[in-house]
Amino acid sequence: MEREHFSSRLGFILITAGCSIGLGNIWRFPYITGKYGGASFVLLYLLFLVILGLPIVVMEFAVGRASQRSTAQSFNMLEPKGTKWHGFKYVAIAGNYLLMMFYTVISGWLLYYFVEMAKGSFQTLDTNGVKDFFGGLMGSPDIMILYTFVIIALAFMICAFGVQKGVERVTKVMMTCLLLLLFALAVRAVTLPGAAEGLRYYLYPDFGAMVKAGLSESVYAAMGQAFFTLSIGIGALSVFGSRIDKSHSLTSDAIYMCVLDTAVALLAGLIIFPACFSFGVQPDSGPNLLFITMPNVFNAMGGGRLWGALFFLFMVFAALTTVIAVIEHIITYTMDALGWSRGKAVAVNFVALLVLSLPCVFGFNLWSGFQPLGAQSTVLDLEDFILSNNIMPLGSVVFLLFCTRRYGWGWDAFYQETSLGKGLAYPRWARKYISYALPLIVLAVFISGYVSFLTK
Repeated sequence: MEREHFSSRLGFILITAGCSIGLGNIWRFPYITGKYGGASFVLLYLLFLVILGLPIVVMEFAVGRASQRSTAQSFNMLEPKGTKWHGFKYVAIAGNYLLMMFYTVISGWLLYYFVEMAKGSFQTLDTNGVKDFFGGLMGSPDIMILYTFVIIALAFMICAFGVQKGVERVTKVMMTCLLLLLFALAVRAVTLPGAAEGLRYYLYPDFGAMVKAGLSESVYAAMGQAFFTLSIGIGALSVFGSRIDKSHSLTSDAIYMCVLDTAVALLAGLIIFPACFSFGVQPDSGPNLLFITMPNVFNAMGGGRLWGALFFLFMVFAALTTVIAVIEHIITYTMDALGWSRGKAVAVNFVALLVLSLPCVFGFNLWSGFQPLGAQSTVLDLEDFILSNNIMPLGSVVFLLFCTRRYGWGWDAFYQETSLGKGLAYPRWARKYISYALPLIVLAVFISGYVSFLTK
């Protein structure tokens, strides 16, 4: 069967950017930027994005394009005879399923908040009322299951139409809407009374704050954010590399993807900090930022019902583009591994993910007594820990070693693949850094994640 490709380079760039743009851009990046010194932290983050994240993105693209397969077959096709690199495919697909087991649930929360914000449900609530509203959602498995299933159904419905007519066409529209909403919200936020104080906190280079927070801690925070924001290490990007031709440089495409991802993260901060400071609300991180802090901000804002609905619509688009991209990888993996038609792969995986999402839902209510990582932890925390602290960093090391070692695909074959097409060439002079220093940096991120977990 001939492999379906993207109809345009723009479609490829937008879908790969959509895969990386998600919750980490909004509920973590602005908060840690403010905590670790504003623009001084952003500079550090951009440095690590270039020297840490970008090379691994190119490697995932290259493995996919050279093999013209997902991770189900890519390592089988490129590995030297007799080696066992293909065993990684089981870890990679487990990472994709694991991500969807909790990401679809959180996406369902966002969709629910969009609906309720548009209905005006938050307008009569005070600060405690907003907090109780979120608590009520966590205690309602029926509502969570309904909205999670809607998200999963939407994503599979889009993927069922194929790459060009489904994934690419819809993602182009959603990414365009996402960027337009982001600009509109940012303009509204920076023109609020008192927004200047929030902008100063966010964008002013404060190296003193970085030193106060701890220079080593700031460095690890920047490394971690640069690493995890790109969704690398689980093969979700390599499948899209398998659906493009060789007319353009993979390095150039990877840079465009990273620029879009970073732009969304920076613009999200331009929404959150001016709005929070304008109404005297302390910016938080994680679920509290989106589901408690921001509704309180919109309640205090003129026209808050409209702006709040637009904000959560933007968040739904950001989350759904990631869900579509990862589910497309799961479908393609199943087709490559088992020889199934797209229709069969969609049907089986649709049912599987409906079931697999339930533990995360129940972890907040029916199974709340199960606290796998200590007091107040949930099934979601366990799933996220296994993925973010283990599979993604170690998977990235696998891609690094496979693309640079002679007992893997090897540097020469990898470099030859990246040299094809118009655009920026992969830097040959960086071979030693990428082969030896970069795996150690990724392992440092892996270790720092465990240190942070064990000492919190």
